[in-house]
Amino acid sequence: MRSFIKYSKYCDFPIENLPYGVFSTANDGTPKIGVAIGEYILNLYEVAHLFNGPLLKDKHHVFKQTTLNSFMSLGLSEWKEARNRLQELLSEDVATLRDNTELRERAFILQSEAKMHLPAHIGDYTDFYSSIHHATNVGIMFRDKNNALLPNWRHLPVGYHGRASSVVISGTPIHRPYGQTLPVEGAAPVFGPCKLMDFELEMAFFVGGSNKLGEPISVQKAHEHIFGFVIMNDWSARDIQKWEYVPLGPFTAKNLGTSLSPWVVTTLALEPFIVDNYPQEPEPFPYLKHNDKFNFDISLEVDITPKDSNVSTTVCRSNFKHLYWTVKQQLAHHTVTGCNVNPGDLMASGTISGETSDSFGSLLELSWKGTKPIKLHDGTQRKFLQDGDTVTMKAFCEGEGYNVGFGVCTGQLLPAREISF
Repeated sequence: MRSFIKYSKYCDFPIENLPYGVFSTANDGTPKIGVAIGEYILNLYEVAHLFNGPLLKDKHHVFKQTTLNSFMSLGLSEWKEARNRLQELLSEDVATLRDNTELRERAFILQSEAKMHLPAHIGDYTDFYSSIHHATNVGIMFRDKNNALLPNWRHLPVGYHGRASSVVISGTPIHRPYGQTLPVEGAAPVFGPCKLMDFELEMAFFVGGSNKLGEPISVQKAHEHIFGFVIMNDWSARDIQKWEYVPLGPFTAKNLGTSLSPWVVTTLALEPFIVDNYPQEPEPFPYLKHNDKFNFDISLEVDITPKDSNVSTTVCRSNFKHLYWTVKQQLAHHTVTGCNVNPGDLMASGTISGETSDSFGSLLELSWKGTKPIKLHDGTQRKFLQDGDTVTMKAFCEGEGYNVGFGVCTGQLLPAREISF
C-alpha cells in the first residue's frame, strides 16, 4: 500500500497502521480526534464529511468529539468501514485529499506541533496478571520455586480493579510516592517515601461497544469489543506493595500513576501479526475456551535514561505473545458475572515477561529483587529506579517491508514532594 503522504520505510505510522489519538494545537486548544500517518496527524474533524459509507454517513458526529468514546461505542463493522475509508483517502491513487490543497492545509498537522491527550474518557480500569513468566518469577522470589504459581493462576485470568483517575498520557512526570513499608520483618512498619520504585511493562486495550448489566460477553464474541491497544507503564512502589497487598491485593502501590502511549493501534491493524495462543494446561473452562488465534507478535522494549543524561540503556526486550491468557479470555472472564463494561474502559495485561532474563518486564525481576544490579551505559547501576530517571517503552510489529508501531510511552520519575503531615 502506498500513501501520498511520504514517510520513511520503517516508520511507526504507515498507511497499514492508522492509529487513533486525541490532540490539540497551540492555535486550537480544543481536543480533536486524529489519525497518525507518517510524521503527520489527519484531523478527522476536518474530514468527517468524507466518511460516506452506508454505516457512517449519518454518524459524522463521532469524529467531531473531544474523545474516542463515541467512536468506540460503535461496532466492529463501523470500525472496519472507517479504516477502509481512511486507507482509501490516504492512498496515492485517490485524489479526494491528495489534490485538495485547501483541505489538506486544514486537515494535516505535524505530530511535532501537537499536544497529545488521553484517547478516551476512562470510566474504569482493570489490570490483569496474565504473563506466566512474570507470575512465576514473582512467585519464586516471594514464595518458592515449587509453589511459584498460586492454585488459581492456570484456571482464570487473575486481575484487580485499578484507579482510572490517575491514568495519564505519555510524557506526564510521576512523583515518588509516600506510603507504609516494612523494612525489617517482625518490626513495626515505617512511613515515608517509597525506596523501591519500579516500572511495569504492559499493554492495554480499550473496550468498544458495551454490554448490559447481567449479560456476559462470550469469549467467541469478545473480539468485537476490543477496539485497540496502547503501551502502558504501571508504575509500582514495590516496598509499599509488599506490605499492603495481603489480603486484598494492590492498592496505593499502584494508584500513584499509570502512563499510556497516546496512539491506539486498532485490532484490525494487528491482524497480520496474529500468532498461536500460548499453550494452556489444564484446558480452560468452556466460558474461557476459544480455538481462534488471538495472540499478537508485538516486540516490546524498555529504556532507562538517567537524570541529566542523553545516554539511554535498553534494559528489557520482550514480546506480547508471551501472555498466557488472551485478551478475549480476559474480557470474557471480566464479564462472566454479568459485569457491564463501557466504551473507553481500559484493561491491561499485567507485566509482560519472557523466558530469558533480558526479557523480564520489571526491575523487580531484572535485578532479581535487588540482588543483581543492572549496568547502564553511563556507568551507573540500577536495582530500582532513581529520582530523575526517565523510562521509555516502545512497541512495534514487523511486517513485510513495513512496521506497525505504537509510538512511545515515556515518563520521568520525580522526587517525592515535600509534604508535612
